[in-house]
Amino acid sequence: MKRLTSGPLSGCLLSFALLLQGCAAHSQENVATAPVADGRTGDGPGLWKVADEDTTIYLFGTVHALPDSVDWYQGPIESALAETQELVTEIPSSETQDPASQQMVMSKAILPADQSLREMLSDSDRTTYEAALTKLDMPPAAFDRFEPWFAGMTLSVLPLIKAGYSAESGVEAKLEQLAPASAARGALETMEWQIGLFDSLPKESQTAFLMVSAENIDRIVPMMDSMVAEWLAGDADGLAELMNEGLTDPALADALLYKRNENWAEWINTRLERPGTVFIAVGAGHLAGQKSVQDYLTQRGLTVERVQ
Repeated sequence: MKRLTSGPLSGCLLSFALLLQGCAAHSQENVATAPVADGRTGDGPGLWKVADEDTTIYLFGTVHALPDSVDWYQGPIESALAETQELVTEIPSSETQDPASQQMVMSKAILPADQSLREMLSDSDRTTYEAALTKLDMPPAAFDRFEPWFAGMTLSVLPLIKAGYSAESGVEAKLEQLAPASAARGALETMEWQIGLFDSLPKESQTAFLMVSAENIDRIVPMMDSMVAEWLAGDADGLAELMNEGLTDPALADALLYKRNENWAEWINTRLERPGTVFIAVGAGHLAGQKSVQDYLTQRGLTVERVQ
């Protein structure tokens, strides 16, 4: 099991799996790239900014894992990053490679000794889940010792890894390489805090999360391809439809999306009190749809400008 949580993979599990859970609720017929409309420039991934007289904060929606061939770094994104004095991501980049972080994930994912994942599932859910594992060439007992959230995360990611998506080619990894060496590095959360969100969800919500992955195992790659097309087109509305509407479980949506968006808006509001230029990079689903980070900033009386 260690190979499933080593290296950059575990660092993007929560946000990447959350993104996939949303788009997995839509059929392939519903995810064709939409034409550019109001608020969607069509010139590249969405970039926004909030500013006052001495502070500029850029907001960039990312995709945490991509194929090597995807080219997104140009225009206003390149200019904004070049001038930034602080790069802020969801979690510190160092944590994705820290062995202690890997151990933390595994310790939170393990079930009590007297419990088994498959025994927690209904007969029909167990059949669907085992069929998904078979398609990934994994034995039925692969995750018996793990909580549903961990199995759901991993099932969401593995088809993409096999299709050539990688965290090393993802946006955050590239931003870390391309940002000025002099720019400070910061983070909105920690990996432990993110994993704790899943670990504290009711078992019913964890199981629902798992089953979305299992039921859509064959559709994850084509849906992710369509999502990347929407992202490259700068179609925030299309991204919201693909990513967020599938979060029908209220506890899941509130804990993993809306509360975090509100927390980040408060962080930005406070950061405006200090001068400087900041480049914030978070999963694109957080900057799209209702209750986005921009919505919460607007509620605080701030003006959010679309740059790209």
